[in-house]
Amino acid sequence: MTVARRAAQPALLQIDAIVSRLSGVQALQEVCRFLRESFRHYRWVGVYRRDGGVLVLDAWDGPAATEHTVIPIERGICGQAVREARTVIVDDVRTSPEYLACFLDTRAEIVVPIRLDGEVLGEIDIDGNEVGAYDASDREFLETVASRLGDAVSAAGAERPSP
Repeated sequence: MTVARRAAQPALLQIDAIVSRLSGVQALQEVCRFLRESFRHYRWVGVYRRDGGVLVLDAWDGPAATEHTVIPIERGICGQAVREARTVIVDDVRTSPEYLACFLDTRAEIVVPIRLDGEVLGEIDIDGNEVGAYDASDREFLETVASRLGDAVSAAGAERPSP
């Protein structure tokens, strides 16, 4: 699956509109909803915020909640993306020893760090139901989305107490 350029630009404009009218958790929740609704291969979309040595789920959209609302940074693909400060794409989670299972039908995952002033504050975590669901177009698009979410993640941290 890919994110077509003709779909990316309008989506980025919509995300800009969301973060200009909403802040913190509300903005993140709306971005999750928008991404999942707009890109059908994004079956579950979440935004985690780094809080010390853990990642805390601040917003999500999908068919079901995940049990992984707090993830130690030393665990999982989410932790790997933060530890290495880079986007991680897993074509088939069933072959990845790092994967923390959330849903039986998840087959692929992409995790993109969210930065503010060079510091990794959190990440976008997206699950898909097809092997190889994410490619370079998803990486490019989601890295651009992530570049727009730093202030919202920072504000979410101020709204919510540490776990």
